[in-house]
Amino acid sequence: MKQQHHATTLTELCDYWAKRRPDQIAYRFEGRVTTFAEIREESERLARALDANDIGAGKRIAWIGKNSDRYFTTFFAAARVGAALVPVGWRLAPPEMKYILKDAEAEAIVAAPEFVQLAEKLAAGMPAIKHVWVSEDGGSEPGIGELARDMDAKSDLPAPAPENEVIQLYTSGTTGQPKGVVLTHRNFLGRSGPDIEPLSWDAWHEGDSGLNPMPVAHIAGSGYGLVPFNRGSACTITQEFNVEEILDLINRKQVTRFFLVPAALQMLITHPKAAETDTGHINQIGYGASPIPLTLLRDCMKAFPNAGFVQSYGMTETTGSIAILEPEDHDPGGNERMRSAGKAVPGVEIMIADPDGKEVSRGELGEVCTRSSANMAYYWKQPDKTKETVSDDGWLRTGDAAYMDKDGYIYIQDRIKDMIITGGENVYPAEVENALYEHPSVSEAAVIGVPDEKWGESVKALITLKADAEFDEQAIINHVRERLAGFKAPKSVEVIAVMPRNASGKILRKDLRAPYWEGSERQVN
Repeated sequence: MKQQHHATTLTELCDYWAKRRPDQIAYRFEGRVTTFAEIREESERLARALDANDIGAGKRIAWIGKNSDRYFTTFFAAARVGAALVPVGWRLAPPEMKYILKDAEAEAIVAAPEFVQLAEKLAAGMPAIKHVWVSEDGGSEPGIGELARDMDAKSDLPAPAPENEVIQLYTSGTTGQPKGVVLTHRNFLGRSGPDIEPLSWDAWHEGDSGLNPMPVAHIAGSGYGLVPFNRGSACTITQEFNVEEILDLINRKQVTRFFLVPAALQMLITHPKAAETDTGHINQIGYGASPIPLTLLRDCMKAFPNAGFVQSYGMTETTGSIAILEPEDHDPGGNERMRSAGKAVPGVEIMIADPDGKEVSRGELGEVCTRSSANMAYYWKQPDKTKETVSDDGWLRTGDAAYMDKDGYIYIQDRIKDMIITGGENVYPAEVENALYEHPSVSEAAVIGVPDEKWGESVKALITLKADAEFDEQAIINHVRERLAGFKAPKSVEVIAVMPRNASGKILRKDLRAPYWEGSERQVN
């Protein structure tokens, strides 16, 4: 099924598959199916409706809601008229939503039915917002389907250019306020062009179908929602990650491949329904946000015997994956490479650099920098931050500390800013966490630096325990000491009931750190 399109915009992509596979399913959502021809027609009509309502080039249109096929109709429509879609995380508190709407200068909101009242309330205090529309028809506000129905699908709209903006995603704001990352058509499609060699293990075949349970307010959700589409395949969308629903979709053979964070994979395979779910047709499982603990990989390989496992490493600013750990590098017996984030995908350059942006030698620690057509256009209204992050010659600093081996595999040690400096020694929490995960009692682990009068900071571990496990603080500390340098071992270990995470599954170290640094000038000594 190796059809390689040459589309340079989402509009061309839509046209391409509407012509070649008009009657094949593009999206499935809660029993509703949309073909490639239908999504082209619906998004084209909606684009004309947006244009008629003065939502055009450079404008921002917000989405407030969970995942939906209508989100992607809106995405294609906004991209068609040169507007950028701003998906707002539905789990955010209203003040956080308000910050994003205001910062983005959104002029319209499309809300899922259960978020309409909230959207109206938010819009009431913001004169810039001229329209509140609903993703489904038949509600109190006009539905996007009703708006589009009155329009002609034959378009006289100017064709968008590859460098036009299509989406503005807000980063989780682990430091300060979230930043709007502006991405273009080229960011999404520049690496699937005719001159880029597709990866052999990533061929999509007749009957392949993706699954998208990841939140669309994150690159994982908005990006993955376009991956099957890009290959002319179907994508099943679920409102959110729901274990029973996903196992049911797998059982009904509506899905052959999906992407989840390791914590979600664990929930999937340990659910009572998993044992009686037919998983033989699942051929690929992607995961990201953190490496996969070896025991979890082994359990997943048993649960999905025919699936190739693929780790993706990337970020919002790079439109998703820049490095991939391929299926053949996943070894249930464990190997050195499984600790890595893989190597650069075709069309992407990766360099490990020192603070001056100069490449360091192989095996030496530095910052992961990357250059490709997928690097963001800019941070919205933050030219200084943009300049700090992307160099004049196009290298984007990720903020991740890593080293690269002789074969080009990248070993992420941690976020540079999460590094703990204890007695002048650098400790990367991820390294300590990996050692903690090998302890039989530990279910999850997060390592933070806490104030220490003698050492500046000391290493503290917060863990959740496995069911029925005993807690022995000294035994856990000794376990780490046997594996790592003494200064890296935690000085204290504390059991907590649950790990705080953001919507994309990342552990919120700043929330764990906060109580220990109250009253301190800085979050580092």
